Amino acid sequence: MNTLKISQRPAQRVATILAVSALALGLTACGKTEDQTVGQRVDSAIERTDQAAADARVRAEGAIDNAQNRMEQGAASAENAMANAGNRTMGAIDDATITAKVNADLARDPDLSAVKINVDTVNGKVTLNGPAPSTVARDRAETIAKAVEGVTEVNNQLVVTAS
Repeated sequence: MNTLKISQRPAQRVATILAVSALALGLTACGKTEDQTVGQRVDSAIERTDQAAADARVRAEGAIDNAQNRMEQGAASAENAMANAGNRTMGAIDDATITAKVNADLARDPDLSAVKINVDTVNGKVTLNGPAPSTVARDRAETIAKAVEGVTEVNNQLVVTAS
């Protein structure tokens, strides 16, 4: 009986060695890779952080550019609005100035100073309303109005009254 146990031992050893070898080959064949070292993990984390920072920088620069463009557009829009308002104001001042000059020049005329002539100016177009002592005075009022700087047109609606 002892002889059987002794004769089986080399066979068991061979079987055990074959089993362990097969297991080792199986683990190697599975493609199991070694875990990263601590240094490799730190390097990988640094690389991901650098990439995230670069992405954030690109997004921030884009946002800054957009904000600058909006500010420039807003400034240009405000400048245009101010220029338009200034032009409208200048037009109103010009019309008021024209009206005042026409009234002053009509007041200097001896035939027209005694009558009330209404002078209205819109965009350089002067309208004369009211009485005129004669046709000659009516025509002279139109000539006086046309002579004022800035007048583009005169609408003479003066009515000759019989005295």
